[in-house]
This record gives sequence, C-alpha cells and structure tokens, in this order.
Amino acid sequence: MAVFKDHKVSVNELLGLIPEALLSHLSTSTKVDYYSKVLHGKKVFYLLLYSILDNEKLSQRTLEDTFNYSGFKTIFNLDESETVRRSSISERLSKIDSGYFKEIFECMYNRFSESYSRPERDKYNLIRVDSTIVSEAAAKIKEGIDQKNGKKLIKYSVSFDGILPAGVEVFNAQSYASEEFALPEAILKQVAKDTEHRNIYIIDRGVQSTRTMKEFSEKKVKFVIRAKENRKHEEIKSLIETNQDLDIGDNLLIKDSIVKLYTGIPVNNKQGNIHHRQEKVENHFRLVVVQNKKQPEKVFYFLTNDFQLTAKEVADYYRRRWDIEVFFRFIKQELNVSHLVSLSKNGIEVMIYMTLIVAMLVLIYKKANNLSYKTAKRRFVLELRELITAIMIVFSGGDPSKVFKT
Repeated sequence: MAVFKDHKVSVNELLGLIPEALLSHLSTSTKVDYYSKVLHGKKVFYLLLYSILDNEKLSQRTLEDTFNYSGFKTIFNLDESETVRRSSISERLSKIDSGYFKEIFECMYNRFSESYSRPERDKYNLIRVDSTIVSEAAAKIKEGIDQKNGKKLIKYSVSFDGILPAGVEVFNAQSYASEEFALPEAILKQVAKDTEHRNIYIIDRGVQSTRTMKEFSEKKVKFVIRAKENRKHEEIKSLIETNQDLDIGDNLLIKDSIVKLYTGIPVNNKQGNIHHRQEKVENHFRLVVVQNKKQPEKVFYFLTNDFQLTAKEVADYYRRRWDIEVFFRFIKQELNVSHLVSLSKNGIEVMIYMTLIVAMLVLIYKKANNLSYKTAKRRFVLELRELITAIMIVFSGGDPSKVFKT
C-alpha cells in the first residue's frame, strides 16, 4: 500500500530492506543481548528507528511511550505484553554495544550503494567529508572534548557521497578537537574498508597539514582541499598552456601549477625550547587558484594530488562540498540528532549511528520519489503511520482498502 500514488518506492518496501538476518546474526556475534531480558539489540534498533522518525523531540519519556505503543509493536511484530520504563532505556543505552549499530549502518550503506548504476557510481565517488558536534546540553556530558567555557562536546566526522552518508567516526578524546586529526582518521578508516575505491575526498580548510597530504598520496587517496591563501610553496611547473582559455565557467583560472609544499619540523633551540623549521617535502601536489567572475574579490585556492582532473573539475568538485552542509542541517533539524537522550559517550554513539541509518532510509525514499528533504521526511512519516493503521485493521479482521484508496 502506497499513500502517494506518484511514488515509485513505498515506506513498506524500504522497511523490507532492513537486513533482519543481519540483526539476528550481529546479536549473537557482538553479544549485544547478554544480560538483557527485554531490550534486546533488535528491539532497541526498531525502537530508535521508529522514535527518530515519529517524534519531533526525542526524550527518554517519548522512547518509553513509543515502546509501549501498540502501533509500534504491531509494525515490527513485537510482543504486545512487554513494557519498559525510561530508566531501563537510559541504562540500556549507556551499556549496549554501540558497535552493533555501527555494523548495521555499514552493512545497510553497502547494500544501498551497490544498487547505484555505473553512471551513478562515477557521479557519487566524490566523498564530501566534514565534522559536526553534539553540543546541546553539553554542560552535562561527562566524557567529551573540553571547551574553554568548561563544557564538553562530542564530535562526529561524516563521509557523504552525494546521496547517502557513507561513513562516520565518533570522537570524544581531546586530541580530536582539531580537524587535522579527526578528518584524516575518518578518511583513512573508510579507505581501509574499501581498498579498490576510486573516491576523491573533498575537504574544507580544516585540514592543512602537509604530512597528512603526503600520507594521503602515499596511500593513493585522492583529495581536493581548499587551501589557505598564504600557503608556502615552491612552484615546479605551470600547467597553463600558451593561449589557453582561462574562462572555466563560473570562475577565471588564475593559477594551475605543480608545486612542492613545506612542513614544520620540530627542532630544539639552544634554550631547550621547541620551534618548527620549515622543510620542503619532495611529493608533488597541484595548486589551482580561481577567481569568481561575479564576485572578483572572491579568490579560491585548492590543493589536490589528482593531476588528471581539469582545473574546472577541481573548482566544481569543491563547490559540491556544500551537499554535506545541507545534509547536516537535515539531520539536525528533521531528525533531531542534536537533542540528547543519553549523556554517556556510548549512548550518544548509538544515537548517531541510528540517526544516520534513519537518514539513509529517508534519503533513498527522497531520491526514488524525487522529493525535497523536508517533503521526504514528512511523507515518510505519514506513510509509516498509515501502514501501521492498515496492519491493525487487518489484524482486527477489517479491510484496509475500504479506508485507504490505493
């Protein structure tokens, strides 16, 4: 049953893609259900899935109400007699193995991304990478990255392929306050899982370390990074040919050169203090500088280790990094990822993984039915509610076709 006649994919079809066999297998392999009488891993998965979709603002109380709601139990075929209290939910979120949810997320992404057509695979190999934070009620977080105001926060770095979130790493250690450490680790962990990837990683100015760029090149990780204007470099060769057209769409090409970059080497001076001496690395990189035609005061500097791209592709690819900002806004405003229902690091990790799983379902629905972010979320929830009603009508011996016009 599809509520909206013009839709190509229904919510019922998408829920059927949730890997039930995997949920059961992971329950055993991760031992997620040890010492749990009611809130088994699969039940927590479905509870959070439904609650993130159907509640404007999550809390432990709304999770309690949802678990005890007949409609929730009906759609996921759970025991009607089971009930829980919010204190039990809170304790379970703080202790349940977050790796269980991470593995489900990764499996579902692999499953969905395998359905991309070859042209889509070529289109979606641009991986936008950025970090955002969980900061609401941050003064109450016990384990997190310390801020100057005394509060703590949790950072998570997401890889986004243009349709779906492709990977996520959650950080609470102080060393990851800097993007120079968080983003490279997130990227290299994703690369390690897919050694045959053809991805190009699009990264903002948070990463400027020459050592990181050198490591990316040595591990065959292609990137486009927005560089700082005063970046020290040595030009080896200009790639701009004589009489080349410098008009590249929205921009004018100012520079396209092979360069060597400098990195700081820590050195002890005579007083025993450490300072950094600038040394040139031997790796070759490419510096592309463009000027916006409509706003000439805007000049953009890009560093890449891909010498096959045109200068226009370098600039255009970076502009598509904005997609991940739109995605972050979606999960914060529509899926309430910033509202904490658990203050433990473990519980926050679980909620982040589950939010991204829900986001995948909604975004597949969005793409298949050619909808906007907000419309996709709204219609997904409406269809889910009507699906519950239809199932309950059938269970009570009625005919849902007399209620819903299909």
